[in-house]
Amino acid sequence: MPDTEEIDGDVYVFPRYLAGTSWSVDPALEPLQALGFDFSSDDCDNTYAISPDHRVRLGFLPEGEDDGLWRINAYRDRFGPPVWGVSFNDAAPTEFVTAFTTALARAYTAGPDAYLAEPDLKDPELGAFDAVVPLIKNGWQFQHPRWGVMELQAPDGMATCEYTTGHLDSEKELTTLGARWHLWGGPKNGYARWYATATTHTPIPLVKAITRSVSDPAPLPRWRDSMPSGLRKAAQLTPVLPPRPPAPTPLDVQRIASRRPAALPTTSVPRWSTTSRPALPSPRR
Repeated sequence: MPDTEEIDGDVYVFPRYLAGTSWSVDPALEPLQALGFDFSSDDCDNTYAISPDHRVRLGFLPEGEDDGLWRINAYRDRFGPPVWGVSFNDAAPTEFVTAFTTALARAYTAGPDAYLAEPDLKDPELGAFDAVVPLIKNGWQFQHPRWGVMELQAPDGMATCEYTTGHLDSEKELTTLGARWHLWGGPKNGYARWYATATTHTPIPLVKAITRSVSDPAPLPRWRDSMPSGLRKAAQLTPVLPPRPPAPTPLDVQRIASRRPAALPTTSVPRWSTTSRPALPSPRR
């Protein structure tokens, strides 16, 4: 376990899909910075990143037109429409974004056949099932089937993953919540609800990176006072306790003993007592 001085928070939050944002942007950007993505920003503090081949673009948009804080798109043609798009809103735990950008960095390193790989359109449900395997392994349950929608829900009912079948409008997928993949969580009646979306042609390994992170049973560190009250009430918070001091080694004990002053002989210390009687004089002869 890391030292508490390295933990960015005073509580651990479980389940992690109730942690809310960490307000820390750098961890999500670092995987792409390491690959030489070109970063820039505008006067509104929006940040943009473009891959060396100009086929992957990321936007961190705190001053965007909606609550889509993170938008990541990929292109086959630099001047054409996106092949796929992924978004996270401003309430999504940043760790989910970091999990995605880390997987994207691996795919980008592998080449276009990886980060532009389309799911098997002949049997799309097979690929979709692979992406929800992490959810199933962590106790998420399939809900009552609805026409055209596969839905899984977390054990406490406070997070959901939806996969929509059939034909979808590609433009609406990129600009609304009507995407092929839609994940969300948090209190039902609160502004702290987060969401993530992924469009039809998003490579399954990238979608799986999100579902794996969302359902990971490991808690996330947060500062309790910075969490929305709805999340504090719904989640299980455990204090980040300071680490125990290490047990002294035999060498430590020896050093301590060597620094102690030598004990005086007991005969040199008079032992007076307030209850002792004064010595009686010897009888005269």
